[in-house]
Amino acid sequence: MTERPRIPTNLITGFLGVGKTTAIRHLISQKPAGQRWAVLVNEFGEVGIDGAIIEAAGSADVAVSEIAGGCFCCSSDAPIEFSLMELIRQTLPDRVLIEPTGLGHPAKVLDTLRGPWFRSVLDLRATVCLADPADYANPRVTNVEVFQDQLHMADVVVVNKVDRAKQAELDAFLTYLHGLFPPKSQILTTTQGRLDLSLLDADISPERVPLFPDAHPTSTSPEPAHQGPQISFLLPRHPLRKESQQEGRAACGWIFSPLDSFRKVDLFELFSGSLEVHRLKGVFNVGQEWLLYNRVGGDLTCDSIPYRRDSRLEIILDQPDYDWNDFERLLLNCLRVPSSP
Repeated sequence: MTERPRIPTNLITGFLGVGKTTAIRHLISQKPAGQRWAVLVNEFGEVGIDGAIIEAAGSADVAVSEIAGGCFCCSSDAPIEFSLMELIRQTLPDRVLIEPTGLGHPAKVLDTLRGPWFRSVLDLRATVCLADPADYANPRVTNVEVFQDQLHMADVVVVNKVDRAKQAELDAFLTYLHGLFPPKSQILTTTQGRLDLSLLDADISPERVPLFPDAHPTSTSPEPAHQGPQISFLLPRHPLRKESQQEGRAACGWIFSPLDSFRKVDLFELFSGSLEVHRLKGVFNVGQEWLLYNRVGGDLTCDSIPYRRDSRLEIILDQPDYDWNDFERLLLNCLRVPSSP
């Protein structure tokens, strides 16, 4: 591996629900012909959704690997080193994109990528942080140390969702960003995670240091971070359920049998209901098609997706110790009745 040119590598950071996965899909759509890319995705919860979405949007020239179950830089089993090295060995990519969880601290990931494992393998390029003006206006987010350091450690900050932002919030956020030191290479605004490919090779600064270097989240999941649940076979109507807690938030995910089919209207009503979610994302078999449901705060969208492996859902709440039994019952009620045993 050391005989090959070092691989251009980018960190795509940002808080929960800011649009990192959508942005990576836009970047993949601009991938130069003939190049092979590798994407390593870290999930907050135990059930991986983002990796499946990126994989469905890619092609044979895009390899996706996933680490679920909390911040991959904080596990004692060092999954980022082993997972990333294995991904590189298997795919020999021309570029690597890494998406940490929205509560992952970028400093330790960058230290790992600059360390002895990857010093001769990776050519670390610009760190791109996506941000939502509404988050900057929300004290529950701005008081999170990881959120502050995601902005401080970025070479490029892309303010996303400006079409939904209040002008006063946007102006205040941009003023804050332009006051950061060292100055950002670029500060841009966009909608729907649209990024230009040239941002990946923007200027970088070695002077960027975290404000809170020890602000690494700790997961209370009973299992360490891992590459997704190991599923041999799931019975219809008997989903696998995984729960975790981190940084005062509760996450729960479900994986259903590929044979399970849902009523899409019932799912939409359930997901747009009264449950105050911080983040909801799921892919579902609804009979003649598969749909991606995506909710940030109170905004729910539903789009077709080419993913076809299994139905899965991940929800993040600002309520630790939430009892998920009632919600699971409502979710199961959205299943179609099988036409035959």
